[in-house]
Formats: sequence, structure tokens, C-alpha cells
Amino acid sequence: MYLSREEIVEVGGSSSTLYVEAITNALSLHAQGKYVQPLKPYLRTQDGNGHIADRIIAMPAHLSGDDAVSGIKWIGSKHDNPVVRGLERASGIIVLNDPESNYPIAVMEAGLISSMRTAAVTVVAARHLAKSGFQFVTCLGCGYIAKAQLYSLLQQFESIEVITLFDVNKEAAVQLASILSKQFNRVDFKVADSAEEAIRSGEVIVTCTVTDTPYIPFEWIPKGAFVSNVSIMDVQKDVFLLADKVVVDDWDQSNREKKIINQLVLEGSFSREGLHAELGEIIIGRKPGRENDDEIIILNPMGMAIEDIACAKRIYMEAELKGLGTRLDLY
Repeated sequence: MYLSREEIVEVGGSSSTLYVEAITNALSLHAQGKYVQPLKPYLRTQDGNGHIADRIIAMPAHLSGDDAVSGIKWIGSKHDNPVVRGLERASGIIVLNDPESNYPIAVMEAGLISSMRTAAVTVVAARHLAKSGFQFVTCLGCGYIAKAQLYSLLQQFESIEVITLFDVNKEAAVQLASILSKQFNRVDFKVADSAEEAIRSGEVIVTCTVTDTPYIPFEWIPKGAFVSNVSIMDVQKDVFLLADKVVVDDWDQSNREKKIINQLVLEGSFSREGLHAELGEIIIGRKPGRENDDEIIILNPMGMAIEDIACAKRIYMEAELKGLGTRLDLY
């Protein structure tokens, strides 16, 4: 079965609920060890001189359970695609395999799934790590990923009243505010003049940039805030060292590629023992989530292949039920 992005939307692939359900299940299986997930290799061709977001990543995984599936996401990214080529920053495909025969059963466009599953991780984490009834959301970076993040949060949390946006390209923030306000007119959208201004107003703070230079110090983050550090490189080292709780999706995935956590580990100032939890452990109740309204909690979601594969399997099953997709001959 081949599914284009348009067909993925047709089977419900633009709805946050599908992804939230699939991600919750995948992270629960992760916490129980019911998965196989090799560390993802990064294909870089710039000899260490390119932008941190310029790479192609291979993300293989297997999930056990009632809907067992194997698969891989092959996703490329160039930070200058939107400006230089008029393209989305990231593009890719997902291949699903039948775990009994290991034969491929589906190939589908990965960009929509990737952005929506990333947003679903923030939603699931916010249910456990953000203050109950939070009203103020800040988003840094206003591109494709940001749109998915805010769309999903607004769908899932009726309590949101104000969203503050910041982008180094102010027009991108203005445009995103205009797009979202047409569908969510209950919300007040504001465009900040600086990252600091935006961050200081947020109870939930989401980073969606392509920066390779950390710029957010701990002192900017309000008491009680939950930071979903989606774009990984935005927060400075002191945030991880001073936050009340540091949560990751997967420790081994987070402690690599010279990202901030990996830098701290190499310096000897952070370790697995300093981590509060992996997100799945909180979901299944093995570790506590937020315990009071004053805690500053940061989630560092590197992104896991099991998340993509779980969501793609749900979409594949919906397409099967609706008779959608193009059938391709393998031989």
C-alpha cells in the first residue's frame, strides 16, 4: 500500500487524537521494554561544517503488543529548504513491515506523520508535566512544526487562552497567528518582540526552531513552567542543571550527537542518575509527573522511531478499513 500525504489526511492523519492515542501506547510499551529500537544513524555530507539540521536520519524500530509492527522512517532535512528552495524543511517516507514475514506492507509520506507525532508527544507530556488548567502557551519558531504543535495543543486543551509567538522572522509569527486564529477564535494570539518576552509569559513553552546555538537561560523561564524542548538546541546548559525535573523520551537517544545533554554528560555535570524519568515511565505510573505548581520541568524529546511506526500503523489500519491507498507490485 502506498499512501500520499493527501490520502493520510483523508484517513484521519491530520487529527491530533489519532496520534495522541498511538503515542501514549508506544511510550507505554517503551517503558515496559516491549520494543526494539537501534540508535538512529545520522547521514551528514558536510564534513562537520554544515548546519545541525542538515542531515538524513534512518529510524528503524519494532513494537510488540497487540498491533505488532516493524518499520523504518527515512527522513531528510535541510535548514534552508523553505527560504532557498521553497520546500518544507523536512521530507521523508515510512516503510512498514509485517513482523511475521518481515515483508513490506506499506510505504507512506512521512512529513505529516512526523510533525503530528512530535506534537502528540508534547500533548501527552503536557498532561503529566504541565500545570493543570494552564492558559498561557509560548511557541518559539513559527514554521511547519510549530503549526502542528499549536494545532494539537489547541485541540486537546480547552483551557488555553493566550498563545505568544516569536520568530526571528516576525512575518512568520504574524502569518501563523493569522492561520490559527481563523480556526481557534477563542484564543488571543500575540506576537512578541523578543524570545525573552515570549518565554517569560508562558506556562507551557515549546521550541520549534532550527537553531544550533542555545539562547534560552534558566533565568528567563517562569516558575511552574513546562518546557517541551522540541528543537533540542534552544536551551542553555544551566536549564538542565537547575530545572526541578528533566525528562527525556529515551535516555540513550538523548545522550548522543553532541546535543546539550550529551555535552553535559561528557563534561561530567549530568548523568542518567540526574534524570527524573523517561516519559513512558511517567505515563505508566512508575515515576511521578508534576507534583506541585512551582516546579520547572523540561522535556527533551529527541524523537523515537517507535513513535513514527506506531502512528503509521494506525494510519495503515484506517486506510485498510476505508479501502484507500495505491497498491504497488513488489515484483
